[in-house]
Amino acid sequence: MNSLVTSKDGTAISYLKLGQGPGVVILHGTMESARSHFELAEALSPNFTVYLPDRRGRGLSGTYGPGFTIQKEVEDVDALLAETRSHFVLGVSSGGLVALQAALDLKTIHKAVIFEPPLVINDSISTDWVERYDNEMANGKVASALVTGMLGAQMGPPTLQRMPKWLLVLFTKLWMAREGSSDGTDGPLPMKVLAPTMHYDFQLAIEMKDKLDIFKNIDIDVLLLGGSKSAPYLKTAVDALENVIPNASRVEFEGLNHGATGNRNRAGQPQRVAAELVSFLT
Repeated sequence: MNSLVTSKDGTAISYLKLGQGPGVVILHGTMESARSHFELAEALSPNFTVYLPDRRGRGLSGTYGPGFTIQKEVEDVDALLAETRSHFVLGVSSGGLVALQAALDLKTIHKAVIFEPPLVINDSISTDWVERYDNEMANGKVASALVTGMLGAQMGPPTLQRMPKWLLVLFTKLWMAREGSSDGTDGPLPMKVLAPTMHYDFQLAIEMKDKLDIFKNIDIDVLLLGGSKSAPYLKTAVDALENVIPNASRVEFEGLNHGATGNRNRAGQPQRVAAELVSFLT
């Protein structure tokens, strides 16, 4: 059953709870929702009480609202930590950007785990494609916008980068037609529902571009995670954070990619990831 907490600006944030023990909040990434890490939460549940929020714009959570910045999401995390009395945070992908900023700002966080945040360092990846994505969404070309985002953010295996876009759009339309509908209470949200949220995650990446140095002031223990098969710009980000954060340790999952933390039907290996989390957080 979903519970709700109210953020500083009055926005409702929905979350799931399972397990027992110290609290861990998992912040999902782009094109994900609370249940995208349900299997990871299950693997952690014997040792921790796990909280799976739907970040703004997803499921039963409220909208982004005017003046959206990463600070709004940090305020959401702050409210959730206060409500649940949790002190551990895992941030995945764009959720990793939020977790990094929260670890810098919130003294209630005692340990943080960061998985492959899209932190742009010295133009390690171009964001020029975001304008095209926005235009395609504005014109109702949802499948095309999703492909633009996927290619621009270098999601999926490298072979996708070599396929013609029209073919990827066709596959995306077929996948969207198969997904059906869901409000996120019984499974991850479908792509067509999540598509508009990409704009805001891209906005976070642009906002945090070249802000690596601020994270030298994080004074808690941080575990950096990544996959050996992930995109080079994500590895660049993890490399740089390892060198900047004073109390950082790092684990790379051999043979896994950017989906490592997710459910198994999305090529995740939640048990493998959970083992590292349990070791670090205990």
